[in-house]
Amino acid sequence: MKELENLEPRKVFYYFEEICSIPHGSGNLDQISSYLADFAKDRGLFHIRDASNNIIIVKEATKGYEEVEPIILQGHMDMVAVKKNNCDINLKTDPLRVKTDGEYVYAEGTSLGGDDGIAVAYILAILDSSDIEHPRIEAVITTDEEVGMEGATAIDLSMLKAKRMLNIDSEEEGILLTSCAGGMRTDCHIPIKTESKSEGIFMEICVCGLLGGHSGTEIHKGHANAIKLLGITLQQVFKKIPFRLVQITGGEKDNAIPREASAIINIETSDKDKFVEEITRIESQEKNENQSKEKNLSIKASLTSDCGNSVFDNDSTERVLSFLTLLPNGVIAMSADIEGLVETSLNVGILETTANEVVASSAIRSAIETAKHKVNLEVETLTKLLGGFIQTHGEYPGWQFNPDSKLRSEMVRIYKELFGKDVKVEALHAGLECGIMISKIPGLDCVSFGPDIFDIHTTEERLSILSTARMWDYLLAILKQKE
Repeated sequence: MKELENLEPRKVFYYFEEICSIPHGSGNLDQISSYLADFAKDRGLFHIRDASNNIIIVKEATKGYEEVEPIILQGHMDMVAVKKNNCDINLKTDPLRVKTDGEYVYAEGTSLGGDDGIAVAYILAILDSSDIEHPRIEAVITTDEEVGMEGATAIDLSMLKAKRMLNIDSEEEGILLTSCAGGMRTDCHIPIKTESKSEGIFMEICVCGLLGGHSGTEIHKGHANAIKLLGITLQQVFKKIPFRLVQITGGEKDNAIPREASAIINIETSDKDKFVEEITRIESQEKNENQSKEKNLSIKASLTSDCGNSVFDNDSTERVLSFLTLLPNGVIAMSADIEGLVETSLNVGILETTANEVVASSAIRSAIETAKHKVNLEVETLTKLLGGFIQTHGEYPGWQFNPDSKLRSEMVRIYKELFGKDVKVEALHAGLECGIMISKIPGLDCVSFGPDIFDIHTTEERLSILSTARMWDYLLAILKQKE
């Protein structure tokens, strides 16, 4: 018996559970792409699978809808695959442990991938139907959206006929998204030199217990960033007590606000108690500053086993801590045109140590292209001053609001008729693939919507069952329109 087989709409949750049984974290998409291609083959549907594992599936119009304008249904097949420290699942090879409490669907110990597995499940349920009325459907399911929209950038859409598109990649029911920020990923490489350790001990400093969240949709909430917090903590201690970094790491995805970060340092044995006292003092200070936002914040120092004979030299330790202290992070500018909308932001999401450098990866977003590049210039300037260099990739354009969108007007009307209340029309700070799609299909009319999904990109992610059903009804009502 499958966990979700009694949930409605049954076919949607059937396919959602199928998707969750196939590993599909970003960069690990061969299996899910093959599954989608086989799905199309088994039903005799025209399909294309390209070199980037993107999938296009076409289903012709049902009777009476042959003359209705075709429509693109679009989502992405990859998920942000993260797990709790004590979870034994291998996210590259194992299925998710999908569960339900009757109100929500979640995954035990890991993220769920409702972003954007629910879009794929909706699309497959429609393509597999024999009784749903619809015009010609051109399903576009892209890859690696979560790591820079690489699939959307690579895909060839020249064979499509539709000039309107439903992007099913929003996570809040009752909101239609009609524009979004553009973005890029910037990797900062800070060089380090090592030397033999001094006679002393090794300490591990851990920042944990933070809420994390999506670096686009939740950046305005002011959640603490574990990487930034670790860097500033160590910088404060370094001013009072000499030590050498051995390793510093944190985060998992550039577009997720990191919940944990840690460092190993080499310190004189005689400084241990003073060091622990300073960490305890800073923890208390940070708990006070973040008491309304991060109730479980923790900064701890503990002895750790011998970590070898190599440590950062003093200049390298100071260089890395200076970089983490000065690196911009969080909300940089709010929109002057749309109240409450973040205009520009940066999230440092991954920190890694290699043999000769520390690499910090950040997601930069802005609704204004020039502002995005100015922030990147700030980061580049800081990195160069510290003797390093940057690499940028995964850049994607923003999606500009279309005041004459016929699709948006129809969806506003249908929502009111179906649910008896007005839907909100908003812009989004997070990135969506619509801007890339419009660049490939000039004049494409896009709207993004979806069911309620909470705490996306985290191990607390959960998908509302009732909202999934309501947005399914909404999707079918949109497809049923003949004008």
